[in-house]
Amino acid sequence: MTKKEASEKYQIPEEILDEYEKWNLCGEVKKVMGVWQYDDTDLDRLGMIMTLHDVGFENEEIEQYMRLYLKGDETAAKRMRILKQKRDATLDEIHFQEKKLEYLDYLRYKTRNANDQGGKNL
Repeated sequence: MTKKEASEKYQIPEEILDEYEKWNLCGEVKKVMGVWQYDDTDLDRLGMIMTLHDVGFENEEIEQYMRLYLKGDETAAKRMRILKQKRDATLDEIHFQEKKLEYLDYLRYKTRNANDQGGKNL
């Protein structure tokens, strides 16, 4: 399957495929007449890359994670640490956003009460 076909069939932006090729993570990808050809293993790896991207990994983090992933089970502990760090950072961001919502709700409450009592708006 060519890059264009993989991009269209699996909704993978060609920029992601370019990064994948640049990182030399392309296991069995072969160049046939100057065009990259993707097999099922590559598509599985690209699925993992897209998942990592969707959960907030930056390109450098994806490359690091995938290099470890390709080394196999011996890197499982390190990959778990990376995933835990990303999860912890995500939870921190969720908590930060929850605090913002609490402040917004407080301001809405104060504004509503001020309006109901004919007082000043916040």
